[in-house]
Amino acid sequence: MSVLTVYFLLLKASLTSFSGLGSLPMVRHDFVVTSHVLTDHQLNTAVVAGRTGPGPYGLYLVCVGYLAAGIPGAFAGFLALITPAFLIIPLMSWVGARADHPRVRGVIRGVVLAAAGLLLSAAMPLTQDAFTGWFSLALIVTSFGVLTFTKIDSAWIMIGAAVAGLVPALFQ
Repeated sequence: MSVLTVYFLLLKASLTSFSGLGSLPMVRHDFVVTSHVLTDHQLNTAVVAGRTGPGPYGLYLVCVGYLAAGIPGAFAGFLALITPAFLIIPLMSWVGARADHPRVRGVIRGVVLAAAGLLLSAAMPLTQDAFTGWFSLALIVTSFGVLTFTKIDSAWIMIGAAVAGLVPALFQ
């Protein structure tokens, strides 16, 4: 896959997402399902690598670019990640004047709900790839429960899950 194609596909995903992982369904469709450049496992790895370090949630796009086209692909992913920041200034001045209009608020709500549905549809195949047995299922359910019903920061949950994930490896 060419670097320019990687840039435009990641730019499309970056422009149409409202949160870092909101672009995940589109990225999965373009790179895993359609072009077969990545596998679900590689996409999971890119998401984990992008979410592990500090920075924006969409940083995984740089990892996707790297896996698709090497270092030039990573640079294309970085450019795709920052391009919307430069486009948002004129867009915000236009939307800002119309933000109180009921139709604009309705459109924003509809887009957010659609993005949530798309994110859920993309998360299912990735979850199936991450599920390797009963221990991983217990880890997934426990992490979800702690994240949902407590005020513990997600970084602590990820650290705890990483430590818990090491336990089976130590006994093999």
